[in-house]
Amino acid sequence: MAEPELARKLARRQVINSLETVCSLNQTFNPYVEFPDFSKKEIKEYEKIFKMYDAGGDRYIDFEDLKRMMEKLGAPQTHLALKNMIHEVDENNDNRIDFREFLMIFWRARAGELSANSGLLELANLANIDVEKAGVGGAKTFFEAKIEQQKRTKKLEEEIRLEQEERRRNEKERKQRKAEFLEKAQFFQKTAA
Repeated sequence: MAEPELARKLARRQVINSLETVCSLNQTFNPYVEFPDFSKKEIKEYEKIFKMYDAGGDRYIDFEDLKRMMEKLGAPQTHLALKNMIHEVDENNDNRIDFREFLMIFWRARAGELSANSGLLELANLANIDVEKAGVGGAKTFFEAKIEQQKRTKKLEEEIRLEQEERRRNEKERKQRKAEFLEKAQFFQKTAA
């Protein structure tokens, strides 16, 4: 059972390595050739997302851009987590994410190569859009709806937390009143005896 899985992972790794070789030999990056698993619509949507968060317009997502992206997607990360996210996909070691590396995040997520606790997997899941269903024009409303849904979820979680705190406070007060009552009852029993 492990052999087919290992063979599948080895084949996937060879595809990645061949993509890296093609990219290093040919300085011109063509996402349609390097990522044949993605449709043209998907690549265009990923490019829109990339450009939306490339605040400097320098064709790279740097640390600050990634930080803002994760905050806007409702999944803020720690300083160290953001650095790890960049390091995980930064193939040319320039401490920033270019469009090819950005696409690699989604490709790896689709291939199941990102760890479950990875901020990159969270990024891929939050930013993933089904272009066939939403259409190119629906991307904006998709993200707005996603943000609104996360706000509602956070609000609900806050309400639940407040209810739990109130229950604990009421229970504590009830126990305190009971203890005071028992103390007074003992006092009266002693004076009556």
